[in-house]
Amino acid sequence: MDLGLKGKVALVTASSRGGIGLGIARVLAQEGVKVIISARREDELARARETIIKESGAEVLAVRADLTVKDDVDSSSRRQ
Repeated sequence: MDLGLKGKVALVTASSRGGIGLGIARVLAQEGVKVIISARREDELARARETIIKESGAEVLAVRADLTVKDDVDSSSRRQ
């Protein structure tokens, strides 16, 4: 399937476990999207990143953040 998204960048939150977030990140990566995944647990996030890279070869940036915590959001926005 070609969604016309190759080369775009997408942020997918809640994307470290086997649910909708991870599923969306995987499909986007397979479409050639550079994916930023975010979740609260760093260990699960690292595993999800490696899985996506292994499956798709896409660029994947993992950012640990709890989007309900202002300091996490502020800290994440300063990382480049």
